[in-house]
Amino acid sequence: MRLPAGRTYLKALAVLVGGVLSVLLISSAFFRWNLGGEGPLLIPRFSLRKFVHELPGHLPWLIPFMLLSASIIPARAAQWARTLSKPVPYRERYHLVAIGAFTHNALPGKLGDFIRSFLLSRTQRIPFLQSLGSVAVGKLLEFAALMGLVAVSFLGPFGEKMAHFAGPLRIAVGLCVGLVVAVVLLAHYALPLARMLERKNRLPRVRHLLGHVSEGLGTARSFRGMAKALVFSIPPVLAPALAYGLALRGIGVRGGLFAGTVVLGAIALGQSLPGVPAGMGIYYFVTSWAARNLGAAPEDAAAFSTLTHLGTVLSQVGVGALSVRLRGIRIKDLRKGGSLAREAASHVAHEAVEPVHVPS
Repeated sequence: MRLPAGRTYLKALAVLVGGVLSVLLISSAFFRWNLGGEGPLLIPRFSLRKFVHELPGHLPWLIPFMLLSASIIPARAAQWARTLSKPVPYRERYHLVAIGAFTHNALPGKLGDFIRSFLLSRTQRIPFLQSLGSVAVGKLLEFAALMGLVAVSFLGPFGEKMAHFAGPLRIAVGLCVGLVVAVVLLAHYALPLARMLERKNRLPRVRHLLGHVSEGLGTARSFRGMAKALVFSIPPVLAPALAYGLALRGIGVRGGLFAGTVVLGAIALGQSLPGVPAGMGIYYFVTSWAARNLGAAPEDAAAFSTLTHLGTVLSQVGVGALSVRLRGIRIKDLRKGGSLAREAASHVAHEAVEPVHVPS
């Protein structure tokens, strides 16, 4: 189906704005912007030739960084079992998480979680909204685990230096608590509300949506279930936090192993801003700024941003590509957002239109 001309132009404009914004943000890792009017507009932070020449010297920390980054996939597959409404074999969960990681890192649109939810719904006959709800609970618990690790890291050797992160941390913790409360309330009251709407024979689409949302958020109805899922949410966060800590130590930041969680938290917060189509630019801006503030030289901070981004993409795309190959999924479908994404969208629309009986 062809998009209306107005939507096409808006989409093209968003891509253009996102591209320009990304270039500007990425440049901040390598240049200082001189807006005073005197001298050149861009002032190099260091010699680019020397920077490129010294990049191979970072391999000793880049290799373990990539291994830890790849380990997120099996850890997240183990965590996913704790938020699903029915048992799913580990191999199935692993491949779907890997395919989602491939989609997220290699293709535009950041559709990884959407794709893995849809594939699970097709292979395990779980309604798509239930599958997506289980992923949402898992992501929320990972965010909560990350905020806990960030708070603990303030007790390390960078406690004073990281004091200027305290304000954003308080905001993030407040947001995390609010989201957890909202999910718990929705998990407890979505189904009773759906039953009430069924008795009154009103709003069939909303009734259907609430019924599946309740199933997808089933873990959140149990304190024990949430606690167990939270424990399993620590490894998918601890692995990248340790990876960034090793990278900071590798570029000469003393005690940098304790600061990896702060960098990871800054990345998570920076890239979670709604409506900002410049994820890669934000990554370079946040990571280089954080590394410089933790004591890294400008050229080392730029190497930290460049190589951690490259290492993350290569490790997760490499692992995910193997699962894509084994499952026989066509890359050209994923590259366009896929026929899978379009089919998922129509699948959701069909579910929302077709009224169903809410289980009592």
